[in-house]
Amino acid sequence: MIKFSIIVPVYNVENYLRKCLDSIVNQTCQNYEVIIICDKCSDNSEVIVDKYVKKYKNFSKIFAEKTGLSKARNLGIEASKGEYILFLDSDDFFEKTLLETINNEIKGNPDLIRFQIQDIVNDKIIKYEEIGFNTIDGISAFNKILKYHYIENAWSYCYSAKYYKKNKFKFMENCIAEDYGLIPLVIAKAKKVKSISYIGYNYVKRKNSLMTTNDYSKKIKKMEDMILQANFLKKELANINPNKDLIAFINNSLIYYSTRLKYRDFKKYNKILKINNCYVHLKAKTIKSKIRNFLIKNNAYLFYNYLKR
Repeated sequence: MIKFSIIVPVYNVENYLRKCLDSIVNQTCQNYEVIIICDKCSDNSEVIVDKYVKKYKNFSKIFAEKTGLSKARNLGIEASKGEYILFLDSDDFFEKTLLETINNEIKGNPDLIRFQIQDIVNDKIIKYEEIGFNTIDGISAFNKILKYHYIENAWSYCYSAKYYKKNKFKFMENCIAEDYGLIPLVIAKAKKVKSISYIGYNYVKRKNSLMTTNDYSKKIKKMEDMILQANFLKKELANINPNKDLIAFINNSLIYYSTRLKYRDFKKYNKILKINNCYVHLKAKTIKSKIRNFLIKNNAYLFYNYLKR
């Protein structure tokens, strides 16, 4: 039985791809399959993929033209045969003991195991101090994760394939920020979530990636897609647990990202957020957080761009 299925969408990343794939090949735990979803590339990425598929029997390629990241991941899930599923973006890389560490932590059959990440910026490592936790339910896990994040990334988790497929989770296709529209739901529905302090994933912040692009139209699309996905999330989460902290997570993410836009666009989308009651449920359990929320409600743009610096 294959233990891990690793899903790697690939599109025009020839300068990063070998390091990414080698980080899988060099794992200290070798019980895995690699499913590469390869879009039509204008560089040598597909040539590199073909060499790995030819050399390693546990590597396979799915060619899917113009799919986008969401559909590529969905296709990878459908093809996967492992007990557990991980996502790896093709410009990032694993630590070599990631699979071994997870394998030692899956006693008790958790639905999700969360591990830590570190950023790689111009070859410099940026680590984050986050506290792990023993197995708890998804809602409780959410409350702990809220302390650190506005958005949870798909690649910072290992998923039970049985749990994932039983619930028929899918990334919303043709959307930017697809993690935002799914991962909160995956966490909230889980009965067993475990977080380990081990840093196993290296997130490479590169020029010209979607997250660092100077193409402003993509930032606008991301804002619109986040609003679309937020509406979906709120409906789904309301059926699971009417927990205001979950709604606060969704709202905080929308408000924060809106302040990354130009001021004229912030004003436009801020009106939409107010109509959608995004400023109503903001988490505030301390005096400090109440003051923070007061400032955000009165001028989120000023708060995030100037006061919080």
